Amino acid sequence: MNKKYVVRLSEDERGVCEGIIKNLKGSSQKFRRAQILLKADADGSGWPDVKIAEAFNCRVQTIENVRKRLVTEGFALALDGKKRQEPPTPCKLDGEAEAKVIALRLGKPPAGYGRWTLRLLADQVVELEIVESISHETVRQTLKKRHDEVENRVLGNSSQSRRGVRRQHGRSAGNLRKTV
Repeated sequence: MNKKYVVRLSEDERGVCEGIIKNLKGSSQKFRRAQILLKADADGSGWPDVKIAEAFNCRVQTIENVRKRLVTEGFALALDGKKRQEPPTPCKLDGEAEAKVIALRLGKPPAGYGRWTLRLLADQVVELEIVESISHETVRQTLKKRHDEVENRVLGNSSQSRRGVRRQHGRSAGNLRKTV
């Protein structure tokens, strides 16, 4: 069957694909695209799309899309895929709103509550008209992001500051920080 988009990889491109597969480098999508390109290569294996789809557990349309992208947009885009310009959903909180959420969290909880919960914070943020609507998960991610940034700033490089302490017999003493 005549293909509209014929894959013909150069030696360098073939080497890049083989390197990705051999060394298990890159994302799972990049790994799969490298496999697809190698099998679809007319100068190499030249497998039909149906056989490639069966071998790599994907749809024939996926194979056709990779072929088309290689021919129309080049090897790099066929292998790496397109990067999104914007996230699928825009951020609800800008820097100012994040600061208000953090300030709210550090303040005293409403009467009748012993501490802030994520749902309580989310409800309060909407009530104070900081945003129109927000989920407790967005509040959690915001607080975690800021907490991690502060921790990294205070402790320095987080990978070294969390190095485990060992007991005499070599077993871990738990998640103790280096300063302990």
